[in-house]
Amino acid sequence: MAFTLEIGEQAIDFNLPATDGKNYSLSSFKDAKYLVVFFTCNHCPYVIGSDEVTRKTVEKFKPKGVEFVGINSNSANTYETDDFEHMKKRMEEHKFPWKYLRDESQEVALAYGALRTPHFYVFDEDRKLVYTGRGVDNPRDTSKMKVNDLERALDELTSGKPVSVQVTNPIGCNVKWEGKDKHWMPPEACDLVL
Repeated sequence: MAFTLEIGEQAIDFNLPATDGKNYSLSSFKDAKYLVVFFTCNHCPYVIGSDEVTRKTVEKFKPKGVEFVGINSNSANTYETDDFEHMKKRMEEHKFPWKYLRDESQEVALAYGALRTPHFYVFDEDRKLVYTGRGVDNPRDTSKMKVNDLERALDELTSGKPVSVQVTNPIGCNVKWEGKDKHWMPPEACDLVL
């Protein structure tokens, strides 16, 4: 079995606290036609470098019924700045147009098979996975970006077309697993990353 969720599989439910003081699960987004779940964090340069591009994508596709949910599963013991208080500060400062959830137990990241930050999962009306992988081809320095895989997938999805490229390798920092070295990945994930 693959470590990361595969195309055609159902979105996995969660129940997590967000920076706005509420808890969210899959059913919280039932009114959204499409859902993007992405694993992110506070400190990773690939996240910081591409957050504004992600913001533009959210703003572009919100009118087409696409909702975005960011989840931070990183161990605060590995990176203190990934704790919930820093998440709240980051949202206050940047006012990102997505919900920002804390996966303290890391169970959601394991269930989805999150490999890196950022790592995007796009779900259709039936909450089946139609795209997973990177947002853009150069998230650390988006001035050098040539391909926006996330926008292409969402353009095709919201136009009723099949998603032409369904899987890409996420580019970013490894998810910081509790009690593990900063560069550790689950063994079954290692063969998936170029």
